[in-house]
Amino acid sequence: MARVLAPIPMGAPLERCWWLREAMAHPEFVGDPAPALKGDTDADVLIIGGGYTGLWTAWQLKRAAPGIDVVVLEQSECGFGPSGRNGGFINGFYDHAETLVDLFGAAGALAIIAAAAQTVRDLAAWMDEHAVDAWFTRRGYIGVASSAAQEGAWRGTIAAAAAIGLGDRYRELSAAEVAVFVRSPVFRGGYLVADGGHLQPARLARGLRRVCMESGVRIHEHTPVSEFRAGPPAEARTPGGTVRAPQAVLGVGAWAGGWKQFRRRIVTRASFMAITAPAPGKLAEIGWTSGVGICDMRTTLRYLRTTPDGRIALGVGGARGTWDGRIGERFDGDEAGTRHAIDAIHRFFPAFRDVPIDGRWGGPIDVAGGHTPCAGTLPGGNVHYAFGYTGNGVGPSHLFGRILAARALGVENDLMRLPFVDMEPKRFPPEPLRSLGAAIANEAALRRDDALDAGRRPNPLIDFLARLPRRLGYHLGP
Repeated sequence: MARVLAPIPMGAPLERCWWLREAMAHPEFVGDPAPALKGDTDADVLIIGGGYTGLWTAWQLKRAAPGIDVVVLEQSECGFGPSGRNGGFINGFYDHAETLVDLFGAAGALAIIAAAAQTVRDLAAWMDEHAVDAWFTRRGYIGVASSAAQEGAWRGTIAAAAAIGLGDRYRELSAAEVAVFVRSPVFRGGYLVADGGHLQPARLARGLRRVCMESGVRIHEHTPVSEFRAGPPAEARTPGGTVRAPQAVLGVGAWAGGWKQFRRRIVTRASFMAITAPAPGKLAEIGWTSGVGICDMRTTLRYLRTTPDGRIALGVGGARGTWDGRIGERFDGDEAGTRHAIDAIHRFFPAFRDVPIDGRWGGPIDVAGGHTPCAGTLPGGNVHYAFGYTGNGVGPSHLFGRILAARALGVENDLMRLPFVDMEPKRFPPEPLRSLGAAIANEAALRRDDALDAGRRPNPLIDFLARLPRRLGYHLGP
């Protein structure tokens, strides 16, 4: 038995998140109503969570078995959680090559990267087929050093990729070559990965909702699950009724940290974003007109991209945590976290200091100890899950939707042999050490990064604490 904790405050995401406001201003993304569940019902597959993972699973189920009865329960509105609030980067696992090789060996890493690369292609084709205009820009992305301390931080990944035959996917860039893509007074060298891009995440989530409903998926929004029993059959109790199904899928993302079965497998952190008003002329002045996405090499990552109307959107990772998996309103917006995002825009591009900020918001992310997601099935064999995207879920959630759909249908295929299926991630300590340790290590990483950005040597204790997770065997931190 498990309980879904701390539902999303209904008005907060739409009020704060610019992606959601923009998408919901268009009738095609508002879509048909999906009323709350009233009464008891049965289904073939029950899905808890109306974000990317749950909706991709639902769509893949209907694609594979059109007559199947699928019910999705969403506590708020589909896409109003992290799926509609993230940076919108879509890429494979090329940046994770070093970690994947360490976890799964060369063959396992290659299999995962190949599957994720195919997902990028499949997603592009899906958006075209279903007329979902999610502003997909397939220009690749660059990693940059935004301080002297970050220079060369990408070389371990490039070397690991070269060792397994993927060296051609990366191109190291000098500072002058980075400036061809974008000019910033703080950017130094970096690297380019040509495969990938970015999109408007809320448009994708709401477009996926529409396609699922058109295919016959029964979606009930504003339907929090107060109690879940694995069974079989699986049973979800809600304020308005109960759903029973022989198979169930948990697509609850960061909320999994509050479930007994998963609380030692992930820690929940917050990521915060800010977006400017349109300033296409200023983008032209700094040469950022190709649409390429950017991330820097801080441990507490900063990621940034443009929009078709000339905005800069920038996010920062790992700014806040939670106690015992509980997610509250501070994950929707936080003054310090969003201020960090705004300050980074101004530091990177001083010409944007006089451009208004049109939105600032946040959202929770589920951080796995291996820095890679996993899928599996609970004891009993009928409840399937995926979690641990660690902030990189837009592309991988499509892949995991295929995996979870196949698992619910009892289908064995090549995807089931990917090494992150049924893997047992390295567990975090029990409470209170999980939350307390994550908070200390995260704060230390932030302070270490800030010191290095300022050209200072980090305090030795801060440096030790920031590095401690990796020394304990987690693929997290510097």
